[in-house]
Amino acid sequence: MTEARRPLTILVADDDDDDRTFIRRAWEKSRVANDLRFVEDGEELMEYLNQNGRFSEPGSSPRPAVILLDLNMPRKDGREALREIKASADLRQIPVIILTTSQADEDICRSYELGANSYIAKPVTFGALVDVLQVLGRYWIEIVDLPPPGVRA
Repeated sequence: MTEARRPLTILVADDDDDDRTFIRRAWEKSRVANDLRFVEDGEELMEYLNQNGRFSEPGSSPRPAVILLDLNMPRKDGREALREIKASADLRQIPVIILTTSQADEDICRSYELGANSYIAKPVTFGALVDVLQVLGRYWIEIVDLPPPGVRA
């Protein structure tokens, strides 16, 4: 593990306004001190990652260290976005954690086949969501060494 940790951006792709609010509140309560950003569907996620559209201004879309991805979203669902991310030489190193309501075996298996790094069913209580985000923050931000932004293998 490195001595000094740089601030990291966590990007959440979720179309449900209530879920985004709960995630934001749980993130604050879990005291994970990194930058949390949101997009509302797979199209917006890919625009953010490719710095297109409203994300084309320098600094408006810092490369995320981790993506939390809902599967069921309009325009482009999480499965399609995951497929595109993992097919891209520029994006495939970004860990993608599925955070969704689906507990279907088919969704779990397909997500891993497409390259998801983890699959988590959204907790049903706020307290459980805080716990999940604390564990995610501890593991993906404090323990794991992630590649620096812009560095490819």
